[in-house]
Amino acid sequence: MDAFEKVRTKLETQPQEEYEIINVEVKHGGFVYYQEGCCLVRSKDEEDNDNYEVLFNLEELKLDQPFIDCIRVAPDEKYVAAKIRTEDSEASTCVIIKLSDQPVMEASFPNVSSFEWVKDEEDEDVLFYTFQRNLRCHDVYRATFGDNKRNERFYTEKDPSYFVFLYLTKDSRFLTINIMNKTTSEVWLIDGLSPWDPPVLIQKRIHGVLYYVEHRDDELYILTNVGEPTEFKLMRTAADTPAIMNWDLFFTMKRNTKVIDLDMFKDHCVLFLKHSNLLYVNVIGLADDSVRSLKLPPWACGFIMDTNSDPKNCPFQLCSPIRPPKYYTYKFAEGKLFEETGHEDPITKTSRVLRLEAKSKDGKLVPMTVFHKTDSEDLQKKPLLVHVYGAYGMDLKMNFRPERRVLVDDGWILAYCHVRGGGELGLQWHADGRLTKKLNGLADLEACIKTLHGQGFSQPSLTTLTAFSAGGVLAGALCNSNPELVRAVTLEAPFLDVLNTMMDTTLPLTLEELEEWGNPSSDEKHKNYIKRYCPYQNIKPQHYPSIHITAYENDERVPLKGIVSYTEKLKEAIAEHAKDTGYQTPNIILDIQPGGNHVIEDSHKKITAQIKFLYEELGLDSTSVFEDLKKYLKF
Repeated sequence: MDAFEKVRTKLETQPQEEYEIINVEVKHGGFVYYQEGCCLVRSKDEEDNDNYEVLFNLEELKLDQPFIDCIRVAPDEKYVAAKIRTEDSEASTCVIIKLSDQPVMEASFPNVSSFEWVKDEEDEDVLFYTFQRNLRCHDVYRATFGDNKRNERFYTEKDPSYFVFLYLTKDSRFLTINIMNKTTSEVWLIDGLSPWDPPVLIQKRIHGVLYYVEHRDDELYILTNVGEPTEFKLMRTAADTPAIMNWDLFFTMKRNTKVIDLDMFKDHCVLFLKHSNLLYVNVIGLADDSVRSLKLPPWACGFIMDTNSDPKNCPFQLCSPIRPPKYYTYKFAEGKLFEETGHEDPITKTSRVLRLEAKSKDGKLVPMTVFHKTDSEDLQKKPLLVHVYGAYGMDLKMNFRPERRVLVDDGWILAYCHVRGGGELGLQWHADGRLTKKLNGLADLEACIKTLHGQGFSQPSLTTLTAFSAGGVLAGALCNSNPELVRAVTLEAPFLDVLNTMMDTTLPLTLEELEEWGNPSSDEKHKNYIKRYCPYQNIKPQHYPSIHITAYENDERVPLKGIVSYTEKLKEAIAEHAKDTGYQTPNIILDIQPGGNHVIEDSHKKITAQIKFLYEELGLDSTSVFEDLKKYLKF
């Protein structure tokens, strides 16, 4: 009780900006496990926030502002495992708490990536976990606790270009060991009833073949791109004959479809899809192979999956960059989708979302998602913020961001350009924008901005561009090739020196990244192609937009050294151009933040600095926007 009161007092007196509460919760048995302040807690009623049991105080780890990243509960609730991180580092600690009248930390493991519980033949809880070193995850361990403590490594991946993660099937029947790189995967099964038996290989890795596994009623359901077309399709096979020659086609996707997630139930399989830049849910009846396709509200841009054990319902959330998440539930018995009732967000009436397309120079149609105020007049005179990523087959982040909501309320136009290299239209969309097709993404971005201007959305002097991480490649390339299209750019932890990074095999991610960027060390074709678009390699004395770069001091994914070199070279080129032409030099700002995390999405300091930069560069008054931002961010 003393510890409990100490924590509550600290939460009540500590300023919000010094400690941000991040909610992670898991429902297991009759309890909900979650983070409350700086503690791991559980309660019997998730609505009764004042009646909970403190299981572990994160402050015992002596970390700076720790938060819980992931929670897993042992099958019989004797133990709970929680992965704990800090905002300024990707390093993590997994703590094992023994649940009793007086919960106690049984063990802790450093640098754990994924972890899952299973129960063995003698009703003993076994924790499987992967160990991450230098951002590489190659080792799988299993451990037991209590009187029979064991901790052993039983799998090591030898190929440094692959990454290992664990997944427990929805019915907990199998633990899957997933070994993947950007284009190829291999899965092994651990029998949930006999976890000490050797794992069983489903299908040996085949270059270019990806697959993921779920289980139901002694059958494996396999989401894979094997066969033509090379997009994801759903196949199934008996669990005791898992090899690829036994896979039977069960369900195919439409063209231009991205499979976002799959959830398995007793009598249904639910697919969460993005088709032609709109969201859908497909409910497949496993008893009769019926399919029901539900088109979701046009404002929705992203799913948030719910950890759900209710066999009768499939809950999920929908969100957009300017609208907070809203709950929906598909009820299998009624065969209907129900939405959360209550207060309707006013943004639905005060803003518009448009799905547009731009024609790239090779004729390919590139989707865009555009937001603006409903009552905006003369959109050509409104500021525009363009978002781009275009790498790894990943979608642009379309989750709710309060600073984006505030910008729209203040009259800005937001445009999300779903260029090739991303995954918005499926696997081929990614393939058409990687390796020696990376310039397609740049062409798509240029086409999107020109199309927006051509259709009356803003103008170059009011257009800004933002990107983070690998999105910095296309944003930086645009600043070299078509700087007159934008007035200002914000970059966060940007990847800007592709050539030198990919030739340095001592960096932790270089070998994993070869499938995306190519191997300039051994392939002259790749080397010459990278030179054509690499932002650092193509800096030259010319006009540039103003650029604000946020970098992190100990970022292992995008080392600070490359960002600093880019900034210095860019300033030199601008100075040389100004000396010859006498033009007013743009502002080039490098804001180096402490810490070793890659991107700190919710940093108030970063958000404030970026918005202030954009408003100043465009000569806009930012007084009202910061007042509005305080409604969402408790400064």
